[in-house]
Amino acid sequence: MTTATRDLAGLTDRIAEIAPGLRVETGPGATGPYAYDASNYRVMPRAVAFPRTVDDVVAVVRACREAGIPVTARGGGTSMAGNAVGLGVVLDFSRYMNRILDIDVEARTARVEAGVVLDALRGATALHGLDFGPDPSSHSRCTLGGMIGNDACGNRSVRDGRTSGHVEALEIVTADGVRAVADHGGLRAAEPGDAEAVRRVARLEAGLKRLVEDNLALIRTELGRIPRQVSGFQLQHLLPENGFDLARALVGTEGTCAVVTAATVRLVATAQASTLLTLGYKDVVEAAEDVPEILRFSPSAVEGMDEAIVATMRARRGPDSVTGLPEGSAWLYVELEGDDQAAVSARAAELLEALRARGRMTGGRVVESPAERRSLWRVREDGAGLAARLVDGGESWPGWEDAAVAPENLAAYLRDFRKLLASHDLTGVLYGHFGAGCVHVRIDFDPATEAGRAVMRRFVTEAAALVVGHGGTLSGEHGDGRARSELLEVMYSHRMIAAFTGFKKVFDPDGLLNPGVIVDPAPLDADLALRELPLVETTFGFPHDEDGFAGAVRRCVGVGRCRSDAGGVMCPSYRATGEENASTRGRARMLQEMVRGEAIEDGWRSTEVKDALDLCLSCKACSSDCPVGVDMATYKAEFLHQHYKGRLRPRSHYSLGWLPRTSALAGYAARPINALLRGPLGRLLARLGGVTTKRTIPAFASRRALRRTLRAAKTPGPAKAVLFVDSFTRAFRPEVAGAASRVLADAGVPCAPREGLCCGLTWVSTGQLNVARKIMARTVAALDDGDDRPIIVAEPSCAAALKRDVPELLGTEAAQRVASRVHTFTGALADLADQDWSPPPLPENVVLQTHCHEYATFKGRRPADLLRRLGVRGVDEAEGCCGLAGNFGFEAEHYDTSMAVADLALKPRIDHLDGRTVVADGFSCATQIDHLAGDRDIRALHLAELLDPAADHTGETS
Repeated sequence: MTTATRDLAGLTDRIAEIAPGLRVETGPGATGPYAYDASNYRVMPRAVAFPRTVDDVVAVVRACREAGIPVTARGGGTSMAGNAVGLGVVLDFSRYMNRILDIDVEARTARVEAGVVLDALRGATALHGLDFGPDPSSHSRCTLGGMIGNDACGNRSVRDGRTSGHVEALEIVTADGVRAVADHGGLRAAEPGDAEAVRRVARLEAGLKRLVEDNLALIRTELGRIPRQVSGFQLQHLLPENGFDLARALVGTEGTCAVVTAATVRLVATAQASTLLTLGYKDVVEAAEDVPEILRFSPSAVEGMDEAIVATMRARRGPDSVTGLPEGSAWLYVELEGDDQAAVSARAAELLEALRARGRMTGGRVVESPAERRSLWRVREDGAGLAARLVDGGESWPGWEDAAVAPENLAAYLRDFRKLLASHDLTGVLYGHFGAGCVHVRIDFDPATEAGRAVMRRFVTEAAALVVGHGGTLSGEHGDGRARSELLEVMYSHRMIAAFTGFKKVFDPDGLLNPGVIVDPAPLDADLALRELPLVETTFGFPHDEDGFAGAVRRCVGVGRCRSDAGGVMCPSYRATGEENASTRGRARMLQEMVRGEAIEDGWRSTEVKDALDLCLSCKACSSDCPVGVDMATYKAEFLHQHYKGRLRPRSHYSLGWLPRTSALAGYAARPINALLRGPLGRLLARLGGVTTKRTIPAFASRRALRRTLRAAKTPGPAKAVLFVDSFTRAFRPEVAGAASRVLADAGVPCAPREGLCCGLTWVSTGQLNVARKIMARTVAALDDGDDRPIIVAEPSCAAALKRDVPELLGTEAAQRVASRVHTFTGALADLADQDWSPPPLPENVVLQTHCHEYATFKGRRPADLLRRLGVRGVDEAEGCCGLAGNFGFEAEHYDTSMAVADLALKPRIDHLDGRTVVADGFSCATQIDHLAGDRDIRALHLAELLDPAADHTGETS
């Protein structure tokens, strides 16, 4: 046993002694995801602790102090400067310490634990017409503790400023494990009856007052010069004229001085009226020139971005994902708010007129549609991820993503900054809070090579001098972290650096709280995550990633959108469990560790990686919702293929992975087999096959049933398309094939059915890729026979496999040709139907479960949009995965997670159906709905059945 191992064992034993029941995890399977945040850095912690109470935090801090082991506090882990990684114990507050303790509507304050996600607080306060002002783009997953650590701002900082301006009091644990409260006026012990704690807190406060008295002139001249001066410590709040406000002085200290466990924050009234203007420019400098004029109109937000972000969004989520932008290559969003809509609209019109008179805009418009506004804000909020992996496949990185100047100096700074980029042969994607003079930029550094790191160091050093020359700050909201702390000496005098050091030492004399940040900084090019790695041989081709599998898993840059539920479908397992290693990001980080080969040494055989991937439902939603296009379903399939190569597989891989073959055979004797499966022998076979006995196995259809339904739906005349009768439709619901054939014929797209072929999906999802390739190759050979007619697939998962998995696994031109012809049933009606086609009468309201694969792969062709266009007024879409997800929910060990996922969106709608019709094209979705219905007479209809001219669903409950 090594010394480090003994120290760690002693630490965990000591924590268990002080705080029995506190969850502390060690080993690469637990610590691997926490070695990263959203920055360029990788620092592997020794352990991760998940406190539930302040006493748990005290226990960890005291045990670490005794052992001399550092402590790093962490919220959502979205820090872009390396603020949330540390080599000792990481405290994850987001898992359990995430309670809203009190909302005082009259005083307009809220008391929250450090792990509360901002959107959770905003949702609770919105009920009272109140809001928390600062709103970073990561509002759906960032925590209040993280915002306090970085002094975060956000899109509306023109109006609301920084987090420090909204903090009334902080509840902290000091480096020696004492609970205290910092507020306007100083510091007091949280437990006044503890005489020793009172003495320690008094000594700490006295030390701070001496520090301020010794540096009054320095603090007054060097700090608080511009609104976004976040770099360093905010000692100006301790000046006598500012009331010795220690709470605000601790905001922005990045966990280096104390551990924040809770905060009392000030709330603002929600605006009663608002409008959004989008303004086009030829470049970002021209846009910045107009900012001072815009600020005269008191906007709540002035946000800017360049064309690269918009192009990437359209490529990833479809051309219709970004609408409402005028002509231009750079844009500003300007939001105006007030108490009266007419007055706000008049102000917007006046602003547009004033800007047109200046002559810099290429176009401008007021965005009236709320849906269009939401779409536009999403583009801006996903900027960090979208800029990380662009349309051309190029990668960009943080490192100088957060500088700020006074708004009136922004255009001049950007002009010089672009010259600096060009002088180093670098390209930057620019976006940010132009109204506050704060610019985010991701740059095409090459941090994997020694030469690239040298260029990066030279550039950021020169950039620091440049921004300081323009009167600005290294950091405008992300904090200094590991990326900029070394450069503080460029911005501040030696005396001020010494004052920062003194402030840190008063709080943390042993330097155990988040070391290497702000004071005694680590070199900015130390602990970089990227390095040159050998190519990894894989079965999938990963054609969109230059370095193959290694480049694919490197797509994850840690922005953490998979940890939110603010729109989109990913990540169902994280939403159900709340665990980092059950998120898309956590899994990607584990795969990165596997490729790296340090903490995880056994590569594809790693049980830690297998465990991290275990709860992935292979829903594919991340391939669409993740701003950088992580496709965890494909990565999981590749891993399972390599992991079990030459080894015995889980039983469910055979029973469910080979279902297309066994179901085809079952069709010859469907009736006796169904009877057999309903009895005790069926339950025994399920257990032997690794299948849960808590579900009813769907009944097999006879082969005669498929032939009958296709004969009944046959239409005269030449076929304009091919109806691909997939394995699920053939084996379990042949009536869907008949309904689809009738609807398409009625819509002017008569089809020729093609059965007996398989997309290979079940072999892909279970990682049996060699078998999948053989099956796919046969299917492609059969379909690529010179026919160029559209291929319409009623089952969305099979359509997605033909569209995406087949060409990526086979890598042939024939596979590409077949993929280019594939349409879902929804897509066929949207793109191929006669313009004058109208369906039979439809119900006014439906509950819709969209298949995740359809959502992810066929962008812009959603069943919800089609239903509304066809006249269904109320489409209540259960946004998110149904939870069954093919084989996942049938596997015995995954049943509980499957049902927990269903509880998120689908089950509440089934429980409160109120006579509405249920529509679900996916066989898995329909099966899950049948299971959730229990004994109730509820059956999900395929869209084809709903639109079938031979049926009437206007008045029935389905």
